[in-house]
Amino acid sequence: MINKIKEAVAFIQSKYNTTPSVGIVLGSGLGSFVGEIKIEQEISYSEIPHFPVSTVEGHSGKLILGELSGKKVVAMAGRFHFYEGYAPEEVVFPIRVMKYLGIKTLLLSNAAGGVNTDFKVGDLMIIKDHISQFTPNPLIGKNEKEFGPRFPDMSEPYSKELIQKAKQIAESQSFNVKEGVYLGVTGPTFETRAEYKMIHVLGGDAVGMSTVQEVIVAVHMGLPCFAISVITDVGIREEENTITHEEVLQAAKEAEPKLTYIFKELIAGL
Repeated sequence: MINKIKEAVAFIQSKYNTTPSVGIVLGSGLGSFVGEIKIEQEISYSEIPHFPVSTVEGHSGKLILGELSGKKVVAMAGRFHFYEGYAPEEVVFPIRVMKYLGIKTLLLSNAAGGVNTDFKVGDLMIIKDHISQFTPNPLIGKNEKEFGPRFPDMSEPYSKELIQKAKQIAESQSFNVKEGVYLGVTGPTFETRAEYKMIHVLGGDAVGMSTVQEVIVAVHMGLPCFAISVITDVGIREEENTITHEEVLQAAKEAEPKLTYIFKELIAGL
């Protein structure tokens, strides 16, 4: 695995020889954030050795390198999901690559279903913690000591310092930002009503099909993380309505300017 990562890193460095300090992972419907980056290099995933290729609508499948808020960044426009048929180690491969490219901080975004009954569509939720029992752990198998310890501590998967800064940024703009626990599932089905109720009982405020595996691997390698969910649908509801991927993308698009502002200011302050 280490050799594959180093080959991918060497290829990227042959195209772009500046060290990024921040890694960014963009979720469903959040791709226009890329427009904020002063792009210096774009590399299609299909060109990078050993890189998986994105198959989901709303994910473009490119690695973007450039500058944002005065910092060098590397952004994934399109991520990989376990439900696409990738093994967990493939899902997290790009996170390891970004770490080896030199990033010191990882920012993630996702589209999530609201479970907390106070949430509404279009809300932003800063992830303060997660529940990962419903997805395969990407660290199962032989532990590579070079990456990190066999049993990583997960008591602070999301940096309290970054959460605090993000809350101050949101407050300065009067953004009504929530904070909560993200529960990761495999997908690709949206949850049943009974599943939403179970997630609520377990302490989940939002549910989604990404992020958790990426954060586990980042923590394993000692990377501070910050993550934010756009609440694109609400699961605990009375009316007999259904959820479509199109609606999810639309809600993400409407909330994107606020998320973009928070990410830009957060990066500026690093």
